[in-house]
Amino acid sequence: MEARFVRAAAFAALAISVMAIAAALGASAQPAETSEAMEHGKAIYAEKCSHCHGPGMLNAGTITPDLRKFPDDHQRFVTTVKQGKNNKMPPWGDILSDDDIAGLWAYVSSRRSQ
Repeated sequence: MEARFVRAAAFAALAISVMAIAAALGASAQPAETSEAMEHGKAIYAEKCSHCHGPGMLNAGTITPDLRKFPDDHQRFVTTVKQGKNNKMPPWGDILSDDDIAGLWAYVSSRRSQ
C-alpha cells in the first residue's frame, strides 16, 4: 500500500510540474509581445497624447476624458484615434500607424481603472 501511495504522489507531482511548465511557456510567449507593444504605446502617448490627456492619462481642468476609465472597446478606441472626436480631438489616422495605435491601446488598456 505504501508503494502505491508513493507512486500516486510521484505521479501527482509530475502532473503538477508539467502543468506549471506549460503555463509558464504559454505565459512567457505573450507578455514579451504585449510588453513591447505597451512600451511602444507609452512612448507614443508621451510624445503625441500627453499634451492634452495629461502625463497620467488624466488632465484635470480640461475637456479631455480620464483615459484610465476608457471602456474596454478596442474598435471604439481605434476609431476615435483615427478619426478624432467631436471636433475637439484631432484625427491621428494620417499620423499614427496601425502599430502605433495598437501600442497606444496596449498602454491605455494596461492603465485602465478596475
